Amino acid sequence: MPLGLRHKKKDKSKETFKLVESEAAAPAPAAASAPSASAARLQFHTQLAHGSPTGRVEGFGSARELYARIAAAFGIHPAQIMFCTLNTHKVDMDKLLGAQIGLEDFIFAHVKGQRKEVEVLKTDDMLGLTITDNGTGCAFIKRIKEGSIMDQTKTVCVGDHIETINGKNVSECRHYEVAKMLKDLEKGQKFKLELVEPLKAFEKLEPRSKGKTLSEAKISKGRETLRLRAKGPATVEEMPTEVEEKAIKKVDELLETYMGIRDIELAATIVEAGRDKKNPDEFAVALDETLGDFAFPDEFVFDVWGAIGDAKQGRLE
Repeated sequence: MPLGLRHKKKDKSKETFKLVESEAAAPAPAAASAPSASAARLQFHTQLAHGSPTGRVEGFGSARELYARIAAAFGIHPAQIMFCTLNTHKVDMDKLLGAQIGLEDFIFAHVKGQRKEVEVLKTDDMLGLTITDNGTGCAFIKRIKEGSIMDQTKTVCVGDHIETINGKNVSECRHYEVAKMLKDLEKGQKFKLELVEPLKAFEKLEPRSKGKTLSEAKISKGRETLRLRAKGPATVEEMPTEVEEKAIKKVDELLETYMGIRDIELAATIVEAGRDKKNPDEFAVALDETLGDFAFPDEFVFDVWGAIGDAKQGRLE
């Protein structure tokens, strides 16, 4: 291991013990920055997922700005928006809006609906939840593991916003903070969650109109996207190359192995950080500067560096 590796690393530790997974659905809140000239001219069609007229949004460079634009279009408060999906009004976590939006994507905003309360006996170290957030202070459930404690608690559903844990308000907490609170709950004891589910559409509203602006297909190779960034302006970019896609997939797997999370957007950011680096020392410093709060283990950094190299050499399937 090079002696200089991660000399700028913050003094934090990440437990690899896997109880609650956390994922980042969008960039973390940051000071507003103007999108690039090409990005500023882009317009996207949007609807409220439970049913609304079609609106248009433009001139945003972050998730927070996007939610503000959507809220203004429909006369609601931005805090009412839980998350957005692309090209479907359903609570489909595979279509969750992340840091990239295809230039033809149709944005559906899911707003807060009914509140509910549940009490759960923690009989296992692992709750079986994957937690993510919308980048503006709304942590919600992305996945529930089949057969887990939370899977047996039918009141809890994918898409539910976790508002309080044992009476403590966590509405403004990031996903990794909520995940840690759940992990720290004592085994053998009951705990209480207050949840908010997305406002649901009436069945008669389905199916939605399929105009030319609504693309049901997955993003194709070579298609341009709007890339939202936590730091700096939004930019119009090409989709990742085949080599980058393989590297991103492998890094996502390494995130689960080392840190107990799956996060394709975080994996893409990590790969981007290593794009022009010549050695693992430079790569480690770049990660600390870009993603220092995660405090990645040195072993993880070496394996990621190796995975990026393997992808470039065509050694990844």
